[in-house]
Amino acid sequence: MATTLAKAAEGTARTTAHAARIEHVSKSFSGPAGSQLVLDDISLDVAPGEFVTLLGASGCGKSTLLNLVAGLDRPTAGTIETPGGRPALMFQEHALFPWLTAGKNIELALRLRGVAKADRKTEAERLLELVRLGGAHGKRVHELSGGMRQRVALARALAQDSRLLLMDEPFAALDAITRDVLHGELTRIWEAANMSGSAAGGLSVLFVTHNVREAVRLAQRVVLLSSRPGRVAKEWTVDIPQPRRIEDADVAELSLEITEHLRGEIRRHGQH
Repeated sequence: MATTLAKAAEGTARTTAHAARIEHVSKSFSGPAGSQLVLDDISLDVAPGEFVTLLGASGCGKSTLLNLVAGLDRPTAGTIETPGGRPALMFQEHALFPWLTAGKNIELALRLRGVAKADRKTEAERLLELVRLGGAHGKRVHELSGGMRQRVALARALAQDSRLLLMDEPFAALDAITRDVLHGELTRIWEAANMSGSAAGGLSVLFVTHNVREAVRLAQRVVLLSSRPGRVAKEWTVDIPQPRRIEDADVAELSLEITEHLRGEIRRHGQH
């Protein structure tokens, strides 16, 4: 199958029915033992303004799929479309430049986006306020806690002004309390971005995690990938109203159901 990676012009976002479209995507890597199929015939749409979590066991290809959507790699087969332009990507590690202040890290993203120099500091300060780090523009990275660094990383991702935010386990290294706080902050920012009812569809999020409760706490839809190779095994629509808490009974009930399916996929593929 011929492989293409189609990205339409940003102006078409106002007429599209999806923020990302993944159609029959497969990905193989070559190694000493030959070609290894990591993703197999993945098809998935993310609607404008939708929050989707990708869930699966370690090694199932979640991060590989996110890298393909981000344009950091190309699929072996199939097509990926992100009609709103290049997605913003947030990693598990904050990946901030330690020689720059928090504000200057954000200003760098603004410069790459083409924002005028005279406007960058004001916009960086606005984004820091958005992630509840007002006054931190001049702070060095080493002066920030882990949670604060991830807030700056989120502000930097938002500085790219993309309609699609890709998040690769961004809170996995944080302690439980900080992670819980940032779940709430991310939900607040996502909801605020979608309250305007813009024709472009607001902000869509594709969030990778192996934490079932995190997936249910955040998402409108949970997509479970199988292991070796990754395929879409099952999807759940999450009808629990926001704000949610990770300890809520409804979150726990759905998490238990999804966990049973995840365990079944792990057993089926002989993982431990």
